[in-house]
Amino acid sequence: MLEHIIVKGARVHNLKNISLNIPRDKFIVITGPSGSGKSSLAFDTIYAEGQRRYVESLSAYARQFLEQLQKPDVDSIEGLSPSIAIEQKTTTKNPRSTIGTITEIYDYLRVVYTRIGDITCYKCGSSITSQDLQQIIESVTAMPEGTRIQILSPIVAGRKGEYKKELHEIRQKGFIRARIDGEMTDITKEIKLNMHKRHNIDIVIDRLIIKTGIERRLTEALELALKFTATVIINLAEKKKDLLFSRKLACPVCGISYPEISPRFFSFNSPYGACPKCNGLGFEGLTDEEESAFNSTMKQCASCGGQLPDS
Repeated sequence: MLEHIIVKGARVHNLKNISLNIPRDKFIVITGPSGSGKSSLAFDTIYAEGQRRYVESLSAYARQFLEQLQKPDVDSIEGLSPSIAIEQKTTTKNPRSTIGTITEIYDYLRVVYTRIGDITCYKCGSSITSQDLQQIIESVTAMPEGTRIQILSPIVAGRKGEYKKELHEIRQKGFIRARIDGEMTDITKEIKLNMHKRHNIDIVIDRLIIKTGIERRLTEALELALKFTATVIINLAEKKKDLLFSRKLACPVCGISYPEISPRFFSFNSPYGACPKCNGLGFEGLTDEEESAFNSTMKQCASCGGQLPDS
């Protein structure tokens, strides 16, 4: 790596074809009278080129979330790494303003977490994944030969109700079995559920034994199961164990589904990413009801653990 940042022929604004070498890994101060070109050199030339090169190395998807600067009027700049700029601003005691937002590092971090972050379930810590039909088929056929499985489609998961309409519809479609609250049930008969209790209803799509030549029947069963929901359960009958597969982001253990991850989910300034308790401020306003006068106090948000603003 070069020991200097080499600028040749900078002509941005009032810079007159300036060339210079700036030592790397040093604290450099650029001084001069007003209008001499300090900002043009630091921000509009060096920073603009470093930021432009970095943004161009990203995908088109990532670039849409980042500021893109024009190529500066300069012959060449060598030895330049991706750069950030902290401009002179009037500081305010605003909890929405942090070092990350001022330096714009926060914008890059949101993209990084979105693109290469590992998604885990907030409840149990399991990895969140999505699979297409072919991946599900390969996972099932990779099971030991002779394994007995049931292909289930979960149409109700932990919700209250009687579900007479749903049971009637799946009965009309030709299905004769369903797993209701963990018990295999013949749904050709009339079933009455307690509307005040939470229920789980999984349609039994097919029963199979893993062996050579079942790919076609397995594919048809999985396609049918995925028509009801984006999730399919492979029940290992002998082990009494369920394997959950999902076309969308879902926890294989808890069954919790997640929306497609985007940078706005990592922004405390966005309603999609802000804590619902404190709205992304990191603290909650409380009212002292014991006093006649209105006295507001601040308390650290217990939900997101946000920090209190500087006093």
